[in-house]
Amino acid sequence: MKSLVVALQKDGKLVSASFEAIEAVKSIGGEVHTVILAADAAPLATELASRGGGKVLAVSSPSARFFADDVYSAVISSLIKKQGIELVIAPATFYGKALVSRLAALHGSGMASDVTALAADGDSVKITRPSFGGSVIAQVVPAKGPFFVSLRPKIYPESKNGAGEVIHESVDPALLAGKVVVKEMKQESAGTTNLAEADVIVSAGRGIKGPENVQLVKDLAQSMGAAFGASRAIVDAGWVPYATQVGQTGRTVNPKLYIAVGISGAIQHLVGMQTARTIVAINKDKDAPIFNIASYGIVGDLFELVPALTKKFKAELGR
Repeated sequence: MKSLVVALQKDGKLVSASFEAIEAVKSIGGEVHTVILAADAAPLATELASRGGGKVLAVSSPSARFFADDVYSAVISSLIKKQGIELVIAPATFYGKALVSRLAALHGSGMASDVTALAADGDSVKITRPSFGGSVIAQVVPAKGPFFVSLRPKIYPESKNGAGEVIHESVDPALLAGKVVVKEMKQESAGTTNLAEADVIVSAGRGIKGPENVQLVKDLAQSMGAAFGASRAIVDAGWVPYATQVGQTGRTVNPKLYIAVGISGAIQHLVGMQTARTIVAINKDKDAPIFNIASYGIVGDLFELVPALTKKFKAELGR
C-alpha cells in the first residue's frame, strides 16, 4: 500500500502531530510518502526524511507560506495522482480536517475523521474511529482508490527516526494560484499553547460563576505549564474566546492530563476530552456527570482549591 502523510507547518515550523501521523503509517507497513508545502520546504523536508517520512515530496512556493484550502488541496491532489497514492493521512487539526474533507470531495472518495487507530488488514487497512459522541467505535475498511483520514493528535507517539529521501517537486503554477490570498497570520488570543497538541490542559466551566474568575483558572494552568480550555457554556456567555472551547462543537483534545474546574460534564463537553489519559474533576456537586469519567475527583469549593493548587505548583515547579 502506498500511503501519503500530509505534514503541516506553522510559521515555518513543523506541527508535531505530523510526526505522529508518520508513526501511524509506519505501523501498517507499505510504502511511505510525506508531502510538505511551505515558502521554503527544503529544511522541513530534510527533517521529515530523517524522522521516517520515507519519500518526502517538498513543494516550495511563496503561495504555500500560509495554509490555504484551495492551494494545498490542488497541489496535494496532483501529487496523489502522480504517485498513485492509496491512503492519505493528515493530523486532525483545524487545518488537517479542512484539507482532508476537501481532498476526499475532489477525488470522489471516502474519508474517516478523527481516527484513533490504524491496523494492517491484508492488502488494505482497518481504520478505527469513534462515532455518535464516542458511544460507538466504528471500524472502516476502505474500498479501492485513495481514502482520506484525519488522525486524532496524541494517539500515536512521534516518529523519531527512519530512512528517507527528499524529492523536490515542481508543480503547475496554476495550482498555486488560489482564489484567496492569505497575507498574514496572527496568534490566537487563547495563548501560545495549541489545545490539540497540549499534554496538559486545565479547563474552566460555568462553576467559576463569572468572567472575573477566568484568571483564577488561567493562573493554575500557567503554574503547570498547561494550556487553558473552556466549556461551551462560558464561551457562549462571552467570558472566553471560542479558540479555547473543548467539546463537540469546539476542539477535540487528547492530553495526558485534563483538569476540569467547575465543569458539570455535559455530553457535548465529554465528547471532546474523554479520551484524556488522566482526568481530574473539581466540582462542588458530588453528583456531577464529570465524576463518572474522572480518574480522580475532588468535591469541594473551587475558589478554595484552585488557589491552593496554584500555590503548590508554583512552589514545586517554580513557574
